[in-house]
Amino acid sequence: MRPVLSIVIPTANAERALALTLESLAEAETLPIELVIADGGSTDGTLEFARRHGARVVTAQKGRGVQLAAGAQAATGAWLLFLHADTVLSAGWAREAARFMADPQNERRAAVFRFALDDGAPAARRVEKMVRWRCRRLGLPYGDQGLLICRRFYDSLGGFRPMPLMEDVDLVRRIGRRRLARLDATATTSAVRYRGSGYLWRGALNLACLGLYIAGVEPRLIARFYG
Repeated sequence: MRPVLSIVIPTANAERALALTLESLAEAETLPIELVIADGGSTDGTLEFARRHGARVVTAQKGRGVQLAAGAQAATGAWLLFLHADTVLSAGWAREAARFMADPQNERRAAVFRFALDDGAPAARRVEKMVRWRCRRLGLPYGDQGLLICRRFYDSLGGFRPMPLMEDVDLVRRIGRRRLARLDATATTSAVRYRGSGYLWRGALNLACLGLYIAGVEPRLIARFYG
């Protein structure tokens, strides 16, 4: 049976994070799905772990945009769900996704999940609040909120471009804020980068990269700045 939904996850030495992500996808057994891992050269146990969990593995040059594009090309589902390897979906996500996919009007729309961080610190709540503002005012959810989109619509937009950074913003801008919906489920992403570099610095860096991209700076140069 052809899968209704292909879940595409880019990885790069993501074995530890991937375990929690795949566990959260267990309820998708109610849907005909396939799991596609687009790997950018992992040297840990990521590939073996993914295959043990029934995933198709495709390899690509390292870079999230390149990997997402390769994963989508290999996917066979009528719908695509792009998800980061360190993002865990809350209970009920499959029901929400099924409801969205069942509406023919959504074949020319896309959907994302609510954003959350796996940290109880007040700084994490401030980041979440900022993300809600960005989504509401600018219509710019990032890839760590997932992206559910009909395959035909994805193809008509040209899909993910092979960009080293900002590939999620690039695609979302082509979708357009009026064609974006929010699903009633949460995508909780690891806060390890925020804890490592500091919430204030990481938030400022992300905002600066977005500003540079909107101003027309090449993603290649932004990637150098991002480090």
